[in-house]
Amino acid sequence: MTAARRLAAILAADVVGYSRMMGEDEAGTATLVCERREAAKPIVAAHGGRVFKTMGDGMLIEFPSVVAVVECALAIQNMMAACNEDAPPAKRLIYRIGVHLGDILVEGEDLLGDGVNIAARLEGVADPGGVAITASAYDHVRGRIEADFVDLGEKSLKNIARPVRVYALNRRPAASAGRADAVHAAGLPRLSIVVLPFANIGGWPEQDYFVDGVTERNPAPDSMDLYFQGRAWTMKGPSPANERMARSFFERALALDPTNLFARVGVAAVDLTLAAALMTDDRAERFAAAEANLNQVLSLVPDLAFAHQQLGVVKIHTHRVAHGIAECERALELDRNLASAHAFIGLAKIFAGRGEETEGHVDQALRLSPRDVYVPVWMAFVGIAKFYLGDDEDAVTRLRRAIERNRNFTIPHFCLAGALARLGHLEEARAAAEAGLSLDASFTIARFRASASGDHPVFLDQHQRACEAMVLAGVPQGSDGPRMTNAIER
Repeated sequence: MTAARRLAAILAADVVGYSRMMGEDEAGTATLVCERREAAKPIVAAHGGRVFKTMGDGMLIEFPSVVAVVECALAIQNMMAACNEDAPPAKRLIYRIGVHLGDILVEGEDLLGDGVNIAARLEGVADPGGVAITASAYDHVRGRIEADFVDLGEKSLKNIARPVRVYALNRRPAASAGRADAVHAAGLPRLSIVVLPFANIGGWPEQDYFVDGVTERNPAPDSMDLYFQGRAWTMKGPSPANERMARSFFERALALDPTNLFARVGVAAVDLTLAAALMTDDRAERFAAAEANLNQVLSLVPDLAFAHQQLGVVKIHTHRVAHGIAECERALELDRNLASAHAFIGLAKIFAGRGEETEGHVDQALRLSPRDVYVPVWMAFVGIAKFYLGDDEDAVTRLRRAIERNRNFTIPHFCLAGALARLGHLEEARAAAEAGLSLDASFTIARFRASASGDHPVFLDQHQRACEAMVLAGVPQGSDGPRMTNAIER
């Protein structure tokens, strides 16, 4: 098979003085390199990057846009500087980073060719702690990020046929210092090292305790350690059990450090998820608590993009759809790579009676972050939109794909049950409903009916028909009536 070619933005990073450090302390250096690489992963993910190769001290990362790769390079160097700030000289790890936009070859998950090689060779031109980019990348980012560029002229790179024009890149100190001062004055903690959840690649359930134990290797966690453990539980998927565990970690983080605003946003996100995903009957109280926490955070840090997005989701679910969309758009103004904000705008379009627009917004989210942990949730938004639009065959396909990616999100199971029931597949519909109830035994049609978050006539009509379909599927009706499984049997 011939390898495919395409254009890609590539980041290459390696450690300054790696061979010397390994000679002095092989085990300690290897551990430090691994820790810093793990610390960089959330930054890479937030900018839509994909690590496609690691080798010793180095890593190669692909990005969806040149702006994203350059902003990520600067963010990684800022993180490295913060980690080195209080470390003894022997424990300071310094990256050099090269960035290039060029033609690459795709072979499975690997990327090859001059586009990759130039980025890898370019890092040797960068100053320790600095970023060097090629002219092709510079042409796309100049004037679009707050940074200074220094033209280093043409450089001959090893094993690259022709010289390459190179620019050195540094964040403008006034802007970054002002932002850092504002963040720390508001109480946001400094960066911490986090171990993200491991995958049990062997597939044996009895080994789950081991991967969970490795993830959770700290006998005396600080506030940020606890916050990141809470985030790990939210990333497992929105279910009552996962949200309860996440909240316990966020609350412990706040008990240790009441100024940890990330943990406060985490608590708000749990309340929001429980209410939005219909996993509780006190939805109004949960939304109100989430909104109060988010407003408190934004009063201290007005430009925290994720908090604006979460406030937008609250408003989307509380009959303020237009205001919710505006909050998500504000989040994107602050962070154009916040993929989930696009997805939630897509969800809002369902409540606005414009579910046919949902898929386009979700596609934008998927382009920005195709391997995001929340991709199954976003996929479910499209399936729910199709269900509301009455396109039940497509809804079944979309919802099954979302559920296959993550079975812990409850609502898709009930929407799948409704779509299958309208298609006449009643036994499959009942099985889908039971799968949902195994995750949230308290779910009822009465709760779903009360969840109508928009007042558009088209949406209200679609919502009513969705409830009727769930009745056919045997979903419990709650206080409004008995379970309807007997109706199916009759």
